[in-house]
Amino acid sequence: MSGYPSNVVVVGAGFGGLRVASSLRKAAVHITLVDRRNYHLFQPLLYQVATAGLGPTDIAQPVRAILREQRNLDFRLAEMTGVDFAAKMLKTSTGNIPYDVLVLAVGGETNYFGMTTLGEHAFGLKDLDDAVRIRNHLLYMFERAVHEPDAEIGKALLTFIVVGGGPTGVECAGAFSELIRLVLVKDYLGLNIKDVRIILLEATDKVLPMFPEKLRDVAVKTLWQKFVEVRFGASVSGFDGKVVTLNNGETIAAHTMVWAAGVRAKSCVDQLGQPQDRLGRIKVLPTLQVPNHPEVYVIGDIACPETGDGMPLPMVAQVAIQQGALTAANIVRTLKGESPKEFSYKDPGSLATIGRNAAVARIGRLQFRGFFAWLMWLAVHIVFLIGFRNRLFVLINWAWDYFFYDRPIRLIMHDGNCP
Repeated sequence: MSGYPSNVVVVGAGFGGLRVASSLRKAAVHITLVDRRNYHLFQPLLYQVATAGLGPTDIAQPVRAILREQRNLDFRLAEMTGVDFAAKMLKTSTGNIPYDVLVLAVGGETNYFGMTTLGEHAFGLKDLDDAVRIRNHLLYMFERAVHEPDAEIGKALLTFIVVGGGPTGVECAGAFSELIRLVLVKDYLGLNIKDVRIILLEATDKVLPMFPEKLRDVAVKTLWQKFVEVRFGASVSGFDGKVVTLNNGETIAAHTMVWAAGVRAKSCVDQLGQPQDRLGRIKVLPTLQVPNHPEVYVIGDIACPETGDGMPLPMVAQVAIQQGALTAANIVRTLKGESPKEFSYKDPGSLATIGRNAAVARIGRLQFRGFFAWLMWLAVHIVFLIGFRNRLFVLINWAWDYFFYDRPIRLIMHDGNCP
């Protein structure tokens, strides 16, 4: 590390951390990028792995491959266990790392709001392991149902609950429907498709709250057209793996629940001793620095910066990317003796797909729906994927699915839930 005036340690190789590291490629600093995984994950397409449309390697890229040309960077496979702010030392599972500047960008995790039964039996969707488990489980439910003599148990095996009406929930429910009704129906000829139920439960009175009302209505109508039952005001109070219980006492027999109703900051930041909001995010200055520790920046899903209107920023990739870019610029400014700038989020709009030829899009004041919005969704996701190989393979898989009504990755990989 000789020859560099500052040692920058970045924790997390997600959208924010990767943007910080890559933006500092020409800076006179040494970067140590730390992550418990050796790959960068394109989380917006996780649900497509869960529904057999894409493989895990299609949406993940090794960190070392992404940054192999960056000479001022080292990668360290480790998990953060704490921070000694006074000694400027990051504690990890493989030893301590000293820093001059620390950037925390460890991301979020599924929030079950303290309901332990959900954590034990429901599926979150935040990592590749989650997506593969959902794919295994969904396919295994069909394998069980096709030989189940009890009609009521068979219907419960084929009832799929998605909780949460945000983009993840809506996209997941639509993808479940298309996988089952366009693909699996041809594989399991002995099953009655009428026994299949896909239910989207939303505790509030609307889905996709970041979209205008007209587009929300379009999304709900499209989901119903795809045989997804959309239920509003439906709060879940428990799930034991076979029965979903709602707050009003109603029960639904189902063996599958995907929880897309909440995200919080990674629990590892709870041990840092910094003020947090109700979602576990660290409260930071408008410059994204930790109060009383200007050498520490917090970005992405674990950051709660002060904003002029007092409203929290959404926990989405674009926020992390923009915060990463500003943090890298502020590090360079600080090295030059200049003051860091405050973060101001520039909303690029929102996109959500409900399935084949169906999507909604909001770009500024412009609103789009249907096929054109779906093309926009495809283009944006292809552009933001990292690596030519990933873009090519995703495009090929999407084309195969579109023209042949087939999902090529219908594999049950052995885990604890399958024989």
